Amino acid sequence: MRPDGDCIGAQTALTAVLEALGKEVWIINPDPIQPQLDFLAQETTFRVYEGGALPVHDVSVMLDFCELERTGPLKAPLVASSSKKLVIDHHLFHGQPWWDAAYVDARAAATGLLVHRIARELGVELSTRAAQGIYTSIVTDTGWFKYSNTDAETFRVASELVARGVEPARMFGSIYQRNSREQPLGVARALSRLRYAADGRIAMIDLPQAGAGEVDLPDGDDVLDLLRAVGRVEVVLFLRELKDGKVKLSARSKSEFDVNRLARGFGGGGHAKASGATLAGPLDGVRERLLAAAEAQLGELESEAR
Repeated sequence: MRPDGDCIGAQTALTAVLEALGKEVWIINPDPIQPQLDFLAQETTFRVYEGGALPVHDVSVMLDFCELERTGPLKAPLVASSSKKLVIDHHLFHGQPWWDAAYVDARAAATGLLVHRIARELGVELSTRAAQGIYTSIVTDTGWFKYSNTDAETFRVASELVARGVEPARMFGSIYQRNSREQPLGVARALSRLRYAADGRIAMIDLPQAGAGEVDLPDGDDVLDLLRAVGRVEVVLFLRELKDGKVKLSARSKSEFDVNRLARGFGGGGHAKASGATLAGPLDGVRERLLAAAEAQLGELESEAR
């Protein structure tokens, strides 16, 4: 559900690699791709699941997630299918494996890097389409090379992709410089809900559904990055009320605070410094529970440091 740049980029690249090997590939997601990633759809077909049985297939590959629940309405037909289930991912997993085989490396900066490794092992030369997909995975999951998951492999592979024809400036423009004119107004509305806690170590925004004349902010990355840049802030919690009354959490941290642990406590997960969850509302109750849990976890960290 809600596939991000790493997921869509990895799907693009793996499709190109498998098609180069003569395989027939269908990409099917529960939700459509984000508008800023539509340039990848120029040569790759992304289908949205609309119910019913899946196409007859031998293998199902789940990219950029380990939790079967993340497939949403696709879960039932996937489970019913006799196909082999494969997982390619870089997220931490807690639970019982449900797949037939998995290639999971939580140290990898992006799932697209795992697809790059697979292509290399299969001896498939990357097409421009595959290179753009992997580059999209890398830059969206590393914050354009500024997050702490950026490592030597990230730069090495990015350099190779540029040598294969990827144009960084054009990619940056496609992904990050096509916002609507309403986007800044949505950011302004979100920032008006900002509050600090724990002596400025926690920054939190709780955003109700947009009312008449207000602008929604479906993607909070701009706000998350802005608040994480504040000197004393260690943890950023962005809560957004959904149309069904549930609340979407996006959590980020700067150094030692493990937001994956925090999100897992509310049924979510992700990475140590970037995680999320979807919680039952109402927004006010979720805000207070999350803030209490974050303050308690931060207190544990500070006690350990003393």
